[in-house]
Amino acid sequence: MAKLSDPLVVGRVIGDVIDSFTHSVKMTVAYNSNKQVYNGHEFFPSTVTHKPKVEVHGGEMRCFFTLVMTDPDVPGPSDPYLREHLHWVVTDIPGTTDATFGKEVVNYEMPRPNIGIHRFVFLLFKQKRRETLMSIPVTRDRFCTRKFAEENDLDLPVAAVYFNAQRETAARRR
Repeated sequence: MAKLSDPLVVGRVIGDVIDSFTHSVKMTVAYNSNKQVYNGHEFFPSTVTHKPKVEVHGGEMRCFFTLVMTDPDVPGPSDPYLREHLHWVVTDIPGTTDATFGKEVVNYEMPRPNIGIHRFVFLLFKQKRRETLMSIPVTRDRFCTRKFAEENDLDLPVAAVYFNAQRETAARRR
């Protein structure tokens, strides 16, 4: 059970995107090789244009993981009627490696928040076996992480992290 002080609870990732879970594997996400993602930290959209390096620390090489990146605040956080927007899915990531060793089934789409501050959530699920046939969504909008996990026989996540981003004005890019 997640504590009320857990940043995933405070940031409403637990609740809006996924149910409470226990972290059992360490995952690190870094953009541009040195900008590590920490819960609730803000990134400018211009710094997240290319897919990040996602490392799985733990599990064994015989364990496989699925990574999902989603935005639960589409089109805006005050009225997210398109919740969630899918940004990336990688399957069959061996434990103790990174996402480049997995199979990218939904290509990375850079965050483009239009209205307000958006949360971009990375969730790591342990697969029950390798080469699980994934039910891939037809559209990126109205994606549901819970439904995706259920349809693909994935349990609750084993790790998660999120960052915030908002639309960049020309003045902020300088």
